[in-house]
Amino acid sequence: MAEQGVRVRFAPSPTGALHIGGARTAYFNWLFARKNGGTFVLRIDDTDTSRSTEASYRQIIDSFRWLGITWDEGPEIGGDYGPYRQSKRLSLYREELHRLLEEDRVYPCFCTQEQLAADREQAQKEGRTPRYSGRCRHLTRAQQEHEMAVGKTPVYRLRAPSSGVTIVKDWIRGDVAFDNEEIDDFVVWKAEGMPTYHFASCVDDYKMGITHIIRADEHLSNTPRHIAMFQALGASIPYFIHIPMILAPDRSKLSKRHGATSVDEYRTAGILPEALINYLLLLGFSPGEEREVVSVEQAIELFDLRRVTKHAAVYDVKKLEWLNSHYMHAANPDRLLELVWDSWLERQWITADISREQLAWLRRLVAVIQERSHNLLDLQDDVGYYFVAPEHYDVKGVRKHFTSPDTAERLRTVANILQDVAPFTALAIERAIRRFIAQQEIKGGELIHPTRLSLSGLTVGPGLFDMMALLGRSECQRRLLAAADWMGQRGELQI
Repeated sequence: MAEQGVRVRFAPSPTGALHIGGARTAYFNWLFARKNGGTFVLRIDDTDTSRSTEASYRQIIDSFRWLGITWDEGPEIGGDYGPYRQSKRLSLYREELHRLLEEDRVYPCFCTQEQLAADREQAQKEGRTPRYSGRCRHLTRAQQEHEMAVGKTPVYRLRAPSSGVTIVKDWIRGDVAFDNEEIDDFVVWKAEGMPTYHFASCVDDYKMGITHIIRADEHLSNTPRHIAMFQALGASIPYFIHIPMILAPDRSKLSKRHGATSVDEYRTAGILPEALINYLLLLGFSPGEEREVVSVEQAIELFDLRRVTKHAAVYDVKKLEWLNSHYMHAANPDRLLELVWDSWLERQWITADISREQLAWLRRLVAVIQERSHNLLDLQDDVGYYFVAPEHYDVKGVRKHFTSPDTAERLRTVANILQDVAPFTALAIERAIRRFIAQQEIKGGELIHPTRLSLSGLTVGPGLFDMMALLGRSECQRRLLAAADWMGQRGELQI
């Protein structure tokens, strides 16, 4: 058994990607452990061999590492109470099953599925809650041996308390009473020789010395069974903390139709880990003082289970997007460059052996673009015109900004003006172009919009003069002249 002290765990099943709800539960466990100098255990519930996959396991591990939720004991790290994958703990579960059989705390059940279905139907007809009838609870040892001798393979059930009340002392919801008559003798061991979730989870919590069980409140109804299981095992009953569910904006169950639901999907959508981890904190927890931007270090300091709400948390994608924009704007450009590097390499916008000057230029590019970026995809995908001259121009932009007969000549004049701009900075470029606009006695947009369209092929983007400074003198001149020629050719074709 573990030494006394705060020990919490999170036990995902590798049958799919790590869901936002699971990630929030894991983060709350992690924060509680860090706040109290405790231990956070990651345990993989992979006893469902038909649905568990190595790919899903790998994705869960990678999602935790991406979020920065580190575990003190668990897969790939180890610890004194391993192994930490339930599929590798079967011998331990069998030992506990045999012990409980010897102590007559569990018993074999030979009821067929047909019998169980008939019992449920009869209970419903009589207005009773469907539960196991206890048909095999009172079989003698001789009767049990006879059933096995004729080839019947039993499941094993816990002898649950049949009278009285079980009180769940929940740290958030207070005392919750459950009538033991509603708790049937549930299955702890399946006929195919595998433990049920209830059995494996409670045995592991017992053996690993888990002191606090922090989980979603959808598990509250399971808690009386788990208390009965702990009592049968002779284990200390952990403290229970059931945190609120996460609901969709319409207060329905959160699902894919409401957008991304897994950590991996958010990562693919360009959400930064610090934004998502910050958002997870706000789902059911109040940092106080109406603050919303909370670093991990601040979250550890502030975390208090008394601040966890009882009511369901409502998913708000707008708040997540706002947080992500905040962290994008505040991020170190070097870090953002590292995050988009492989994508830019794949697109052949950059090469692996760039010079020091080129690297400095990329850093400047990121610093300019991140100010307008809401997510990593904005930075990753929408900057192609900095690396490759536009082959096409926005159709609506052409109709609006390239139709004036004077535009082509103005662009050629701007290309000439740029030759004398020194130093070639955003401020110096803006002064020269504003001076030309004043001389021509035209509105600023009559030149600025066509210039942007010529340089990027788009009508929106970062500040025009910042863009021009980054592109450089010769590249700006080349693109302006190319756009002017394109307009001339287009005009000739229309004649």
